[in-house]
This record gives sequence, C-alpha cells and structure tokens, in this order.
Amino acid sequence: MSLSFDSARLHNPYLTSDHEEWRTQLRKFLEAEVVPFLDDWEEAGKVPDELWHKAAEIGLLQLHYPEEYGGLSEGIDHWYVNITNEEITRAGSAGGLMSNLLIHGIGLPPVIGFAQDHIKKAVAPPILAGNKRISLGITEPSGGSDVANITTTARREGDYYIVNGSKTFISGVMGADWVSTAVRTGGEGAKGVSMLLIPTDLPGVARTPLDRKQGWWCADTGTIYFDDVRVPTDHLMGEEGQGFLVIMSNFNPERISLVVTMEAASRACLEDAVTWAQQRKTFGKRLADHQVIRHKVAAMKQRINATQTYLQYITQAYIEDRLHPGDLAMAKVQASETMEFCAREASQILGGASYLRGNRVERFYREVRVNAIGGGSEEIMRDLAARQYQL
Repeated sequence: MSLSFDSARLHNPYLTSDHEEWRTQLRKFLEAEVVPFLDDWEEAGKVPDELWHKAAEIGLLQLHYPEEYGGLSEGIDHWYVNITNEEITRAGSAGGLMSNLLIHGIGLPPVIGFAQDHIKKAVAPPILAGNKRISLGITEPSGGSDVANITTTARREGDYYIVNGSKTFISGVMGADWVSTAVRTGGEGAKGVSMLLIPTDLPGVARTPLDRKQGWWCADTGTIYFDDVRVPTDHLMGEEGQGFLVIMSNFNPERISLVVTMEAASRACLEDAVTWAQQRKTFGKRLADHQVIRHKVAAMKQRINATQTYLQYITQAYIEDRLHPGDLAMAKVQASETMEFCAREASQILGGASYLRGNRVERFYREVRVNAIGGGSEEIMRDLAARQYQL
C-alpha cells in the first residue's frame, strides 16, 4: 500500500509540462521558505512580512494578473491557480496561509475588473510586487452570505462617499492598505449595493484582530470599522448599484480555490495516514495489515477520486466559460464533506499522534469547519444549487 500526495492524484488530461514545471518550482520554494517555519507562524499567529517579497520574486503573487500591472498572464490559465492552491495546502495549511499571502486573489479582481484606470495603475502594481496589500470586505456582524442585505452605508456628498458600518471575519484586513468593500448606496436589496475601494489609512477607519480562532491561526483575520469615513467618489468600482455584479464575478474562482484546498487537504491526510499505517505496529503487525485500516484508506481514496473528478470538470468548464453555478455549489459541498471524512479517518489511524500540534492531520482537522463555511456554507450551497437547477 503506497499512496503519496502525488500518487493519489488522478491523471489530469488538461495539464501540460509547463503546468508541472510550475508545480516543481513552487514546491521547491514552499519547502524552503514555508514548510520549516509554518508551525512557528501558527503559534505566533502571524506570517512574516518578508514572505510577500519572496513570493513576488518567484512570480507567485503575479500569477494570472494582467501584464500591464506587473502580472503574469500570457499562457497562464486557471490550472496554474489550482496548482498554486494545491501546493500551498500540501505545505501544511488548508487556507490559512493563502488567506494571508494570496488574499489579493479576492480583493484585487474587483479593482482590475471594475475600477477606473488611474486607480488600477495606482493600486495593482504595488500589490503584485508584494509592497502593498488588499483584502475584501463583504461579511458583516449581522450576516455573511446574504450579500443583498448588507447594512454598511455610503452616502454621497459632493466628491466623496461618507461610509459608516463595519465588516467582520475579514481575511488579511489587519495588514491591508485597501479593502474592496461592499456598501449600500441605494435602497433595499441587491440593487442598492455598490463596491467601494477604501484606503485603510483614512480618518475614521479602525481595525481589531480576531485572533482566537479554531483554525487558520497564522491568518490575519479581523473586524474593520468605518466611522464617517470620507472616500473619494473615483474609488467606486463599477456603477452605483452594480456591486452585486462585482461581488458575484468574484465568487466562482474563490469557490474553485476552496474546492482545490479541501481536495488537497484530503490527499495530505490520506498520505500521512498511509505513511503512519505502514510504520506503526499493533498486535505484532503493521496497522496497514489490519483489514479495518485498509478499508478506511479505501474509503478515503474513493471520496478523493470523486472530488478530483468533479474538480477537473468544474475547472475546465470555468476556463471554457460554460460552468453552471449549481455544479460549482455542489462541488464545494462534495469537497468539504470529503475533507471532513478524510481528516477524521486519518486522525483515527494516527491515534494520539493526531491530537498533538505540529502535524498536518491535526491542523487540517481544525480547519475543516472554516472551509465548510467560508465562501458559502454547505447549507447555503445546497439551497443555491437547488434554486439554480430551478427545482
């Protein structure tokens, strides 16, 4: 029985030698700059600032962004993004590190896609160079997934919007220089929502950390408050009332990334469980020689195979602009259930060793819930799929 992280990956006919070369180079970087230090970062609750500059040096921050802003986009499809998320998860973090280092992946696209040209030129290059940071502010204390009913207001006065309200559970917000923020500029419902790029150094902006989390300990997570913050009107992204469109355009790649993370975490749990089962002996034989353990491994692989197949389908459909949102919603549920199952079974196989900090299984088990909730909870994803399938 031999199932490593790589051998447990199904053949992907869409990947080329260039894709695999990116995987090789990224893995070398992560094994040198992340793996030896991740446990310390988790305990410290912080990722060192210099990691952004190191990531920029190898092109990690720039991947899949327009060349005109310092990005790397020629010949880069979404499979490169998937490989990036997969390899960072393999390094030992099921989203926590990414929600810091790569948070611009959800904060910057609204700027690139909808901001005025002079704003794009001022904001995107320093972020992609690792000198500045940006996050995305949607969730509020009163709710997260119900985007159409956000309560943070932006009232226009001349050349400024006066912003009042707060956002919470915001990844990367404590170190962010800008926050792409959902605000209410009009009446009730989705048509009253707009997107505003808010610099965090403006008067009236305050932040507090959320640092007592079940998982993602190294992640910068916090609450941001707006008290009569004056934001220039040229920081509006899109037109007034188009905020829902801006937000929805971001959801598909975010959810695909979550599926990748959960599938990769499942494979890491399988790998560590198999390695342990081959080395650990009970009652005079290896754990791997007990039928009950072999069945656990087979059940984990069964679910991983199904999730990988689903992931390949939705990624290629997204690239070809034919992805049904209901399929993506169901893929996210499939992936979170697979991760939870594999983390539990791996923990059972490792026994007490999985209850001690400093191993992937222990960390991934703690990070199941945030992945099953963030980007749309399992319950909301199921209901969304049912509505999108017009049931």
